Amino acid sequence: MGISTKEISEVIKERLKDFDASLVATDVGRIVATGDGIAQIYGLQNAMAGELLEFPHETYGLALNLEEDQVRSVILGEYGHLHEGDEVHTTGRLLEVPVGEELIGRVVNPLGQPIDGKGPINTTKTLPLEKIAPGVITRQRVDTPVQTGIKAIDAMIPIGRGQRELIIGDRFTGKTTVLLDTIINQKGKDLICVYVAIGQNAASIARVAATLEENGAMDYTIIVAATASEPASLNFIAPYAGCAMGEYFMDQGKDALCCYDDLTKQAWAYREVSATLRRPPGREAYPGDVFYLHSRLLERAAKMNKAHGGGSLTALPVIETQANDVSAFIPTNVISITDGQIYLQSDLFNAGQRPALNVGISVSRVGGDAQTKAMRQVAGQLRLDLAQYRELAAFAQFASDLDSQTRNQLERGARLTELLKQDKYQPVPLAEQVAVLYAGTQGHVDKVPVARVKEWEAGFVRFLRSERPAVLQTIEEKKALDDSLFERLKAAISTFNNQFGVEGYSNVPDPTPKAEPKEEPRAEAKPEPKPKAASRKKATK
Repeated sequence: MGISTKEISEVIKERLKDFDASLVATDVGRIVATGDGIAQIYGLQNAMAGELLEFPHETYGLALNLEEDQVRSVILGEYGHLHEGDEVHTTGRLLEVPVGEELIGRVVNPLGQPIDGKGPINTTKTLPLEKIAPGVITRQRVDTPVQTGIKAIDAMIPIGRGQRELIIGDRFTGKTTVLLDTIINQKGKDLICVYVAIGQNAASIARVAATLEENGAMDYTIIVAATASEPASLNFIAPYAGCAMGEYFMDQGKDALCCYDDLTKQAWAYREVSATLRRPPGREAYPGDVFYLHSRLLERAAKMNKAHGGGSLTALPVIETQANDVSAFIPTNVISITDGQIYLQSDLFNAGQRPALNVGISVSRVGGDAQTKAMRQVAGQLRLDLAQYRELAAFAQFASDLDSQTRNQLERGARLTELLKQDKYQPVPLAEQVAVLYAGTQGHVDKVPVARVKEWEAGFVRFLRSERPAVLQTIEEKKALDDSLFERLKAAISTFNNQFGVEGYSNVPDPTPKAEPKEEPRAEAKPEPKPKAASRKKATK
């Protein structure tokens, strides 16, 4: 039985009635050559700088060099399956990453794809990797602290929400530990953390994830991982991806913290990408815009004013130095962009000072504004005391006889140094920091033997928790010390010191008697002349 043309036309009309297709304008080009993660593409006349390009087999690239007759693109991911003659399409959009609460607790790659084996991330929200930093008018002053839980940093180099504080030092000086301690200490403090691992081996990143998981920190943390085995292009975009994820929370009026570990490896990756793109090399073979690479990332950290949501994004970038050379090209670039630096020194680390903080050249340009009043009250002189102690300790190595004031300063400095030592992944709450530092700076630990200072500290904290919890609670609530609180702290220290058996302890420290114990052995060694004098008297009689 034949079908009439009328029936066929009716079927076609019915199909066309429900047909809805939007027009998509796209440029099409062809690959001329590929190699080292770079594709040369002929065509794409209307491609934009930084535009996302679509290659065959769901592979994407980033248009970076717009030349007269071709476009050079960096390929994001594997490129072995791409061949000469393959078609490339423009997408009309800039590179974006998925953002949102759904990413919290996950480990993702720089494209926002999950790599932790916990299934897909169900979010439809995306943000572009590159974004213009907030202007001066939309910001407000940094005045709220990011408590790291590290006594030395919270007391002397405070970090504020919205600040950019550089952590700089050689390999194996504890830079990553500072970041992890800070993240672990944010438990219950309403701060979303983003940890960006750049150019590290996969085992190190797995260790970081396991450490955060053990300490319950993955409940508010996103890990962006670009391993050393991945293409340079992914190491290059990883910090921008992490920054975009943190910016989402800032735009929601929340507080976020981005840790970039570390930007030296990002600069290496960008140098590699630039060399393969045939861009002219400059100093140390870095391209001319390597400063802009880091400045456009770190300038996005800000504390927004109330009219713009009141959120904040804090940046903790890491830079690795070689042989303590902080005056090299990349370190000086990032030092000039950030609001201060925490300098970790390998000599101090090897001497057992953990964290290995060099007080002399570490600085926070926000300073006391980003510190609680209680901490300012007890730690005002601490930085100066420690800096003087380091100078005197170096000088005292060559001097045999020291006056009592210098000796007292050395004794105090040695005990303060012991008090600031801290085990990794064990951040200290604010109230306990204030109590311990008050005891140290006011001389209440001066008569504790240096070897027993850590034991004294552990005992004192236990004593406060069990016997005087109200003191700790009041400090935590008020975040400031008044006269009555000072008296209660002094009384607690006095009681504990008597229990601990500190010899000759008094509430008001008196530095002069310190020389007496050293005089005693001489007094005991003088009885010899007495029998001689007695024998002379007998002879005269």
